[in-house]
Amino acid sequence: MNTANNTGGLRPIRRLLWATVAGTALAFGAAALWRAFTPSDLPAPRVTGEAAIVNSYSLTDHAGRSVTPDSYDGQWQLVFFGFTFCPNICPTTLAYIASVMDILGPEADQVAPIFVTVDPARDTVDVMAEYVAAFHPRLIGLTGTEAQAAEATANFRVWYERSEGADAPDGYLMAHSGYIYLMRPDGGFDTVYREGDQPPEALADEILMRIERDERS
Repeated sequence: MNTANNTGGLRPIRRLLWATVAGTALAFGAAALWRAFTPSDLPAPRVTGEAAIVNSYSLTDHAGRSVTPDSYDGQWQLVFFGFTFCPNICPTTLAYIASVMDILGPEADQVAPIFVTVDPARDTVDVMAEYVAAFHPRLIGLTGTEAQAAEATANFRVWYERSEGADAPDGYLMAHSGYIYLMRPDGGFDTVYREGDQPPEALADEILMRIERDERS
């Protein structure tokens, strides 16, 4: 597969997704919707030591394969939790991660971008496959049972909560924290980022620095 060609072909789709996000924000009244379904101060992740965030889960990828963190052993992993019906933070963050992957160029082969759903009831394997393909050919979508999703979020210290609303798809949304977790090739936790805190070029540079440091060691 020619990743460069696929990436170029997906850029118009990403632009359409950005336009869809903007339209959704207008339709729902973005500010009011987000205040209604998301607390004003999201809980910060606990980054107090190596044991605070544990890279452990047993899930199913968007191709229907059972996976664990060992499936991505030897790769840096960008892990983000969200859901496909998310009106703004998820498509924005996934488009951001896609930009980071494009900027990494050939070094992107050493990075696994992973999107884990907090809404497995709706985000089936087929739904995840269609959703992640719209952002980047290397993006991996992970789903599973409610119990498996709960275990994964607990290990990563991810906060999420179902929020009922008559105007929301199927009558509910999932409020959740919006952090991007960078995990090392050995599976250990490295650090967290958030879309909007730095441009994609800056995050790509930080990842490249870590890749080069590992290659020298």
